[in-house]
Amino acid sequence: MVREQTASMEDYLEAIANLREEGKAVRVKQVSQVLHVKMPSVTSALKKLSGEGLVRHEPYGYIELTSRGDKAAKDVVGRHKALSCFFSQALDIDPGTAEEDACKIEHVISRLSLERLTKFLQFTQACPLGEANFSKRYKYYLEHGELPEECLLRISKVKKASE
Repeated sequence: MVREQTASMEDYLEAIANLREEGKAVRVKQVSQVLHVKMPSVTSALKKLSGEGLVRHEPYGYIELTSRGDKAAKDVVGRHKALSCFFSQALDIDPGTAEEDACKIEHVISRLSLERLTKFLQFTQACPLGEANFSKRYKYYLEHGELPEECLLRISKVKKASE
């Protein structure tokens, strides 16, 4: 799937989705504060997004994502969360830097790279780095879509120990 939005437009969709998720009625002012842009810039972006069928907005009214806009926003938010999680958990990058880097990279990362990054993170959570045959087990996980037996045994032992 080819992305249809510019990085800037994706940022607007993401900001609207995140504000909505916080339970806020989304208005131009809130979006401008989140993105650190002037309100006329938000209004201009909303006109473009509205013209593309991604948002509904009447002047001085609330901003709502359409079903298409919601889908596009969820895609951006998902990319952001996956990248931020990878940076902070797998690479041990401080949360602020992880968020900042995720915000930049979320717009350009390919589907394949994001999928592999996500699978790598899932894999390393079950089979930690530094063990013998790590690379071999990771390749097995990629090829089969399931954890190798050694990792399943490890998870089972950890669960039993915590009970």
